[in-house]
Amino acid sequence: MLLAADTRPAGGAAIGEVLLATALGLGLTVLLLGLVFLHRTRRTTVLTRIGNRLGKATGVPAWVALPTVLTTLSLLVALLGMLWDISLHIGIGRDEGPLANPAHYLILFGLFGVFAGGVLACSMPLDEKPGPSAVRFIKGWDVPVGGILLTGAGFYALLGFPLDDVWHRLFGQDVTLWGPTHLMLITGAGLSIIGLLILEQEGHGGLSTDDGDRKVGRTTRFVRQASAMGGLLLGLSVYQGEFDFDVPQFRLVLEPFMIAGAAGLALVAARLFIGRGGALAAAAFFLVIRGGIALIVGPGFGEILPTFPLYLGSAIVVEALALFMSSDRRPLVFGAVAGTAIGTIGHATEWGWTHVVQTLSWNSDILVEGTLMAIGGGVAGALLGVLLATGLRRRLPRPAVARTVLLGSLALIAVGTTNGLLATVPDDVEATFAIEDVTSDPRTADITVQLDPADFPDDPAWVQITAWQGDGLVVNALERTGEGEYRTTEPVPLHGSWKTLLRVHDGRVLTAFPIYLPADEAIPADEIVAEDGMTREAIPEIEILQRELKSSGGGLWAVANFVVLGCTLALIAAMSWGVGRYSRRASAREPFPDTPADADSETAGTTTGARDR
Repeated sequence: MLLAADTRPAGGAAIGEVLLATALGLGLTVLLLGLVFLHRTRRTTVLTRIGNRLGKATGVPAWVALPTVLTTLSLLVALLGMLWDISLHIGIGRDEGPLANPAHYLILFGLFGVFAGGVLACSMPLDEKPGPSAVRFIKGWDVPVGGILLTGAGFYALLGFPLDDVWHRLFGQDVTLWGPTHLMLITGAGLSIIGLLILEQEGHGGLSTDDGDRKVGRTTRFVRQASAMGGLLLGLSVYQGEFDFDVPQFRLVLEPFMIAGAAGLALVAARLFIGRGGALAAAAFFLVIRGGIALIVGPGFGEILPTFPLYLGSAIVVEALALFMSSDRRPLVFGAVAGTAIGTIGHATEWGWTHVVQTLSWNSDILVEGTLMAIGGGVAGALLGVLLATGLRRRLPRPAVARTVLLGSLALIAVGTTNGLLATVPDDVEATFAIEDVTSDPRTADITVQLDPADFPDDPAWVQITAWQGDGLVVNALERTGEGEYRTTEPVPLHGSWKTLLRVHDGRVLTAFPIYLPADEAIPADEIVAEDGMTREAIPEIEILQRELKSSGGGLWAVANFVVLGCTLALIAAMSWGVGRYSRRASAREPFPDTPADADSETAGTTTGARDR
């Protein structure tokens, strides 16, 4: 195990693997562009034939059907790869190289498939204007807005793959899901769903309501749109990945904030866009896919089993509110109320769910702050969901109102995220360890911990020992045996490549005490030996959990983070532009906007008339 660890680079891949991965990417790009050239010059009709065959089932043009199927399958492959990759890194640590990790192939091909789907959506329309909001690329070539957004999101996600190696060369291995380049992959893949939703609407954009979506059949449309909204929920749920594996590197209040935000955006958008049952159907799609992937990664591949949020409580709340409130006439008011309900009632159901599936479940330490964070995340997400749904239905509020809601929601998300990331490390806190060996080869032990001062912590979110990256994961929530005294409930490993540490989270305090760390010549770092009676001082968790990190050197780390943040905001701005362009252009062309399946014609006519006036 230690020999294998020594062969794993801590600052980027070997040049040979970089060149091979680059050649693979360039080869796929050349094939894609060659196919586009043959299609645009009418030397082949294979794309049109495949697209027409796929489109028969849903009644959409070829340039919608083929990219949608390709992107959907690619996203599922990328999601499987992402969760498998997280499990591998938690279990064994850093890779011997990017091509030595089998999950990376799924991520790479999946993200390229998303990018390819966008390129095909932009390239396949011939001698036609693909929807009322199409953009002129060059003379005789108009491209759908959904295709532009899908291409941009796919390219942004795909770009994160090579940049991840550059990042590790500059700053070492940041073994966290929230590494900036990792967030590029997640954000690009997740937001690509918005491009898909707009693309399908554009596929019906030249027809009236009765001849457009309605002719496909309500059941088919319902399943298709519910799957898309469930896919959006899947994409947003990836941000919570570290909590799903019980190895979070951030304060616990971030988890309810992110769950409520994802539920607010996807479930409220699903209810407003699809109609009655939309939120429940989206949540059901999420549970089926995430549950299936968890079974593949866990029992199937023999890796660490990922858990996932439930979302059913929030879906029921949204559906119930829609029965008593006029979500069609005052969608923003409905969104604010639904977001609050998600942050309270939905939050309570997730609270109970964490006690079923998570070792680090929610407790009284985060009761007040966690609920406030959930309300903030729920409201912000729900208002964004309203903008998405009304944009898809061509009923966006006035530009000034829409911009205010968008910027206000993003600001609320920024405040909540910043609050969740701010943590402190206490001064003059020590932990003394009494180690009782259970086995000697390999070494495992029962450990008793005495904290000094004894009144630290007060009412902790957790006092636990984590052992990871030793070909497995152990998260042992310690039992309190006295004033400031805690004891393990099972033996923990103290050998090989395991990294074993005591972690304490109390309010805003997030700190750790090293117990056993192996020698690592690639960093380099000496072994930290676990000895009976030893005393260790409290240090920031990141110094152990992200042991391979390098010094940023002259603020380069901050600059790089802000560059990634700026690019992400640019992608969000592009999505907002795309939704707005589709809504305004299609609304001006079509007198009767689509309505959810449960909305009656009188309500639709009243709302349309008010909008036109």
